[in-house]
Amino acid sequence: MSVSATEAVTTTGMYQPAASSGSTTDKEMFLDLMVAQLRYQDPMNPADSGEFLAQNAQFTALEKMQDVADQTAALLSAQVTFGAAGLVGKNVSYLDEDGTSTSGLVQSVTYDASGPMLVVDGADVTLGQVTSVDAVAKSPTPAPTTP
Repeated sequence: MSVSATEAVTTTGMYQPAASSGSTTDKEMFLDLMVAQLRYQDPMNPADSGEFLAQNAQFTALEKMQDVADQTAALLSAQVTFGAAGLVGKNVSYLDEDGTSTSGLVQSVTYDASGPMLVVDGADVTLGQVTSVDAVAKSPTPAPTTP
């Protein structure tokens, strides 16, 4: 008898629909299904335990790869955030909504769900709009002082 992924086995051995996906982890569901398959296998045609171990190893490897992917995404997000903060005080050229090239001084950076937003001379500019960054900010030439 096989157990589908939408069913779970209780401690009494009775089938019931699985709880919401957020209440149990995929690992626990996999182990529950594996135990159910072992419990209800055909005694005349037993399952190969090596196959279960291989499935468990594959599942663990997949779980670890997902963890690495999540950590890499978090690292990339942090890198973009710090990179945007490093643009404060620099002149950037960007394409505005009309598609024309504009430049200005990055005054500050704000952060929202879509990512960092540069404030360039009062205008909100996404990092995707930036076409170039000047290494040194262009500031007005100070007036000569006389002692």
